[in-house]
Amino acid sequence: MLVIIIGVVLLVVLAGGGAAAWFMTRSQGDEEGGASAKPAKEAPKVAPTFLPLENMVVNLADPGGDRFAQIGITLELEDAKTAEQVKQYLPSIRSGILLLVSQRTSAELLQREGKEKLATDILREVSRPLGYKVPTERERARAAAAQADEEDEDRPAARKRVERNPVQRVLFSNFIIQ
Repeated sequence: MLVIIIGVVLLVVLAGGGAAAWFMTRSQGDEEGGASAKPAKEAPKVAPTFLPLENMVVNLADPGGDRFAQIGITLELEDAKTAEQVKQYLPSIRSGILLLVSQRTSAELLQREGKEKLATDILREVSRPLGYKVPTERERARAAAAQADEEDEDRPAARKRVERNPVQRVLFSNFIIQ
């Protein structure tokens, strides 16, 4: 009985060692020869550049005009070159952002959807001077409907070349409504 138990334990240890050796050699083979098997067209990952804007205090469009928002915005940009471009247009960008926020009510901005819509609108405002277009929600809905219509038809759809916007995201670092 003892011999059978030792034999089973020895068999399990050998099987585990063999499996470990197989996985180790396979992962080394993927690192060495895997690059030739898969064409690598991905660009190397580069850390984004963050450009904080000065805090803004804006009167909101609430009835009575006694509500205001203090908003801190940080832009996530593709690279330092884009940050320099944004800095050149900063006065007009800040003005556009102030106009956008002043059209909102406190009820809109207290909800997550209102903040997300504001961030999208700010992204559009920052991208405009740089020559990039960010579609509105209506334009995205129309494009999705048109694409669905094209997919329903049995003809191949023409691919559009879309330039990648170097302004990647709008982040709120401060958002106070009083």
